[in-house]
Amino acid sequence: MRRLTTTLAVAVTSLVAVTGAGMIGAAFVGPPTTVPPPQPPAAAAPTTTGLTPPDGAGGAGGPDSLSRTGLSASDPTSITIDRIGVQARVLALGLQDDGTVEVPPLEQAMDAGWYKLGASPGEIGNAVIMGHVDSAKIGPAVFFRLGELRPGDAITVRRVDRIEATFRVDGVKTYPKDAFPTQLVYGPSDTASLRVITCGGVFDQQKRSYPDNVIVFATLVGSRQT
Repeated sequence: MRRLTTTLAVAVTSLVAVTGAGMIGAAFVGPPTTVPPPQPPAAAAPTTTGLTPPDGAGGAGGPDSLSRTGLSASDPTSITIDRIGVQARVLALGLQDDGTVEVPPLEQAMDAGWYKLGASPGEIGNAVIMGHVDSAKIGPAVFFRLGELRPGDAITVRRVDRIEATFRVDGVKTYPKDAFPTQLVYGPSDTASLRVITCGGVFDQQKRSYPDNVIVFATLVGSRQT
């Protein structure tokens, strides 16, 4: 079944590329907050993504070798990022009727959403988790501080099988929504990788939306049964 969903994810990659790469961020809309969300510096961008492991990963033995073997498939239930104070439930989401990727409803702006047609976190491939940066009702939302993450920071995802998968941040980068890196997010990978996404840039008062996406690239480095 997981092989089938991975195949579907590849098909979605093509669809998103055709309909507009920035479409993933279409629903990440909220009013500007008193303090704008932090943005990552250019120096924090990843140096390697896709089919190549980050520098130092993939060696024999040690925690990084786990990125090459991965874990079995299991749906995520929560995500924790201590560095920025995130501890959130993860919803399983797919596609909307227009073919764009679902995001959590604004009424649940403190929850994150996992793209269920792709890899599960810890499985070989690119697992994708998304969340709002802010909302009209609550202001800063689940991933408001995502742009503060830096290489080496840890992200923990708890799964239905009671395994906690730990990911190391490789890099953080802002991309314009009209130049969304579809392949880097949804394309194939031979390592167990994670992409965490929210909105970024300066809020556009006229369009009532953010022009960019902040994307965190991370690699599986540890797991434990709880």
